[in-house]
Amino acid sequence: MQTATLNPTERRPKQPTTGTQSSSPEIPQLKEIKAKQKFTWEAGDFGQVARSIENFAEHFMSRQPLCPGMRVLDVACGTGNLAVLAAQSGCVVSGIDIAANLLEQARDRAHAAGLDIDFQEGDAEALPYPDNTFDLTVSMFGVMFTPRPAVAAAELWRVTKPGGQIALANWTPEGFIGKMFSVFKKHLPPPPVGVPSPMEWGIEGRVEERLRDGFVNLRLTRQADVMRYPFPPAETVDFFRKYYGPTLRAFESLSADGQIALREDLVALQTRYNSAKDPGTTAVEAEYLEVVATKR
Repeated sequence: MQTATLNPTERRPKQPTTGTQSSSPEIPQLKEIKAKQKFTWEAGDFGQVARSIENFAEHFMSRQPLCPGMRVLDVACGTGNLAVLAAQSGCVVSGIDIAANLLEQARDRAHAAGLDIDFQEGDAEALPYPDNTFDLTVSMFGVMFTPRPAVAAAELWRVTKPGGQIALANWTPEGFIGKMFSVFKKHLPPPPVGVPSPMEWGIEGRVEERLRDGFVNLRLTRQADVMRYPFPPAETVDFFRKYYGPTLRAFESLSADGQIALREDLVALQTRYNSAKDPGTTAVEAEYLEVVATKR
């Protein structure tokens, strides 16, 4: 585990320019990019995948200052891994995501647990909440996928109360998920012009640039947990191909030969990093960067 601390200068984020070239509205076809993202995340059934990272959510939220009555927002909440934990701690919780089908699962999950959580469909770059609303704003493997990081960062700042915190979990380029993204990069066309890699949210220096305005006490800590699956590496790849929207869409975009090549590389990666002793299971450690900052 590695930790870095930054005490940035007292400057308010200037939307949409906060230390990244992707922050401006000049990204071509931004509307189409967002529509494609929604289409991708609504594909498959991310709820199946989300279960494999519930341990990540539990450990991440155990390090946050949750207390009864505090207002918490889960941005890009998916099926509610973070939101449910916050509500179980007595917090007043809201969750937002672009994928309508994931929000349906989140609402069903909250109802089954007897929890009152306000889930809304919406864009992390245009949060439908007043300024200075939340004591804690969190996102696990969610905000990192927005096409304009500076706009998303400014929105996190805007909806959080002065003295409140934001807390993010972002995959790192050096970790297992980063290596998996490198496999996809080898087989797929480059991303749209002006859209940076989501993995930049897992690089300390880039995060410092993006959050340098309006935040203090920035803490960057590399964490890791293990994703476990009750089947061997090849079937784990097939599981992601069926249920994880980005993987499903990646395969659909390739020719038959391209799909075979991509699957072979993904199986090789899962096999290489599989630490499970039982040959019929898969256990892979995945690193992420935990980002915690206080709004000035």
